[in-house]
Amino acid sequence: MATAKKAPAKKAAPAKKAAAPAKKAAPAKKAAAPAKKAAPAKKAAPAKKAAPAKKAAPAKKAAPAKKRTPNAAFMKAMTPSAALAAIVGSNPLPRTEVTKQVWAYIKKNKLQDEVNRRMINADAKLKEIFKKAQASMFEMTKMINDHLK
Repeated sequence: MATAKKAPAKKAAPAKKAAAPAKKAAPAKKAAAPAKKAAPAKKAAPAKKAAPAKKAAPAKKAAPAKKRTPNAAFMKAMTPSAALAAIVGSNPLPRTEVTKQVWAYIKKNKLQDEVNRRMINADAKLKEIFKKAQASMFEMTKMINDHLK
């Protein structure tokens, strides 16, 4: 029995040794070929990434140094119509401030649709501006602009 155990062990050991170098040789050749193809691509990719990164870094540093100036068209005070004045007041306001105050009114009165939050349900004051029972938030700014002079 001792010889039977030794024999399979001897056969298994040379088979493993023979198989192991063959496996090592085959992947090495396969790995070498893709490595040659991948290496130029890797060299090219970092070069492209490095150039924009250098350009982007100074731009970020320069942006905080300059103070951002708002667009004059948005900051121009405009007089709201009588229907819009019921919501935001009759004083001339910039478009941005009008939009903020309309949103504050919508949230205060819970006029956003519960299911589709992009839709705004008009109450009596907003119906005069929207001219319909429900409008999307994207339509709202267009409708508000029609009520500014």
